[in-house]
Amino acid sequence: MFVEVTNVHKRFGDRPVLDGVSLGVERGEALAIMGPSGAGKTTLLRCLNGLEQPDAGRVRVGTHELGPGTPAPALALAAIRREVGFLFQQWNLFSHLTVLENVVEAPVHVARLSRDVATTRARALLERVGIGARAQAYPRQLSGGEQQRAAIARALAMEPTVLLLDEPTSALDRARADELLSLLGSLRAGGLTLIAVTHDPRFAEGLAGRIATLRDGRVGVASAASPPG
Repeated sequence: MFVEVTNVHKRFGDRPVLDGVSLGVERGEALAIMGPSGAGKTTLLRCLNGLEQPDAGRVRVGTHELGPGTPAPALALAAIRREVGFLFQQWNLFSHLTVLENVVEAPVHVARLSRDVATTRARALLERVGIGARAQAYPRQLSGGEQQRAAIARALAMEPTVLLLDEPTSALDRARADELLSLLGSLRAGGLTLIAVTHDPRFAEGLAGRIATLRDGRVGVASAASPPG
């Protein structure tokens, strides 16, 4: 498995949120995670890229592993975050920056690319996600679907091997959700591994080869997705 979660536990105070979660995803696979609100889905995503630290168990992405007792945890965390991009539910674009500047920010300030190289890559990414013509717009000037595509381009700017998506269709109508499915399908065809939390069964069926259900902090057996209707 390229992404592997093994017996992960996470508590907030006295409340167990993840209670021994284990799952695996192959490189280039898409996995949808469903379940009721409060089941721990977003917490699991946050553990996968190190925004939350498991209390027990381990998370592995490629050759990089993170969990309690990990040697050199800061190095492991940095390595995993280079591999894993995160599309937040609220998208979190910087409102004072243009779309292009939003995409350029991390490669320049985190990856230390030259601004010229980062800008060339960012323009290519914006074309790839279908909003190249909106590079100089500010987030407030974009539709919801355009803002989401800008956020995807920003997540891809660090060249991750895995993209995590938290409720990606929550603010989209059906037509925009279908456009997102088409875009994600093309990214997966390019080798990107996708893990999405969603309440939308139609999106889950359209995106994923498998669907896992998380309930009461525990994950059920992942089942094969059927073709969307």
